[in-house]
Amino acid sequence: MRFLDFQTIVNEAWSTFQPDIPLKKVTDISVRVSTNHVYKLEFDDFDFLIGKLSYFGKYEHFVEDHEIINRLSENLPWPYDQFLARSLTRDGKVFTYRYRQIDQDVWVVFYRPVHIGQPLPKRLNLDQVENLGREMARFHRACTDILPLLPTSSKTTAYDLETLKAHLATELGDFEYGAHRPKIEYHIDQFFLNSEKLQADSFPVIPVFVDWNIGNFSLNAANRLYSRWDYDWFRMSSRVMDFYFMSRVVSDIGDQSKFSYFLNPLMEERFLVFLKAYHAEFPLSEAEIHLIREAYRFFLLHYVVDFGRFFFHSIYATRLLKETFEIHLPKLESEFDTEKLLTACK
Repeated sequence: MRFLDFQTIVNEAWSTFQPDIPLKKVTDISVRVSTNHVYKLEFDDFDFLIGKLSYFGKYEHFVEDHEIINRLSENLPWPYDQFLARSLTRDGKVFTYRYRQIDQDVWVVFYRPVHIGQPLPKRLNLDQVENLGREMARFHRACTDILPLLPTSSKTTAYDLETLKAHLATELGDFEYGAHRPKIEYHIDQFFLNSEKLQADSFPVIPVFVDWNIGNFSLNAANRLYSRWDYDWFRMSSRVMDFYFMSRVVSDIGDQSKFSYFLNPLMEERFLVFLKAYHAEFPLSEAEIHLIREAYRFFLLHYVVDFGRFFFHSIYATRLLKETFEIHLPKLESEFDTEKLLTACK
């Protein structure tokens, strides 16, 4: 994409939404890891708002996701009733601004800011690991209970992987992935084969945020989930889609400035502690535990192989893609031990 003045687009978006209220200041507060941009909008007469700008994926999915997140934020029960940021709406729908030129498609949404509670430490102790397992189970149960109130989503894991496979068959896809194309196709086929064996289509589909980095959420003084921000990877899927990033949060090595997507955290004893606490609060079926492996496979295929070049800045995307082909996917085949997870949950 050629250079765009994103700040001007955010200004245009606000002028379209509320032309009678002038902006005082717009500040880019992005973390600079992803290609998404986040802005703080300040005004003379009331508190600030947050604007998010994105341009990867499909606009229709962007709108769907934010409609679901907003409905979720309005209907989650205590203590999660203030957990998510609420979007600005117009005529009962989340307001989105679309900037579209010949080769450019950029979207903006506005949020009210959430209060931020206590951050987790870079390395959790075992009590904190257990607590987080219980809390995620309670949060997933709350999301499950209000499913009838949420809009439907057209974005599925099957859709995402079929789209990737179709792209691989094109001249551009063959050029982009070259010698890695057979490996990607093999893992897509394995995902579908194993998901069918597990009858994964019958599992409940709930809101999952996938990217539970330690800097994306906070707890309150009672160690309950308090607030969550950054909705870039939100989707409707199986609850086990959240487990890989939870394994990274509770990992023995703790939060790291240089990150990759190694399998090891899912096999650590500390993740087993998390999983047992989760299972005691909101039991998992045996098939769901088997699906954890496929959820990790899907994460690598979709968020790193397919979307990584759009989502991550190039310095990260190139390294993460190389590591996925050379390390993560091969280790998935040889070192993922589902029996270890099943034994932990008895």
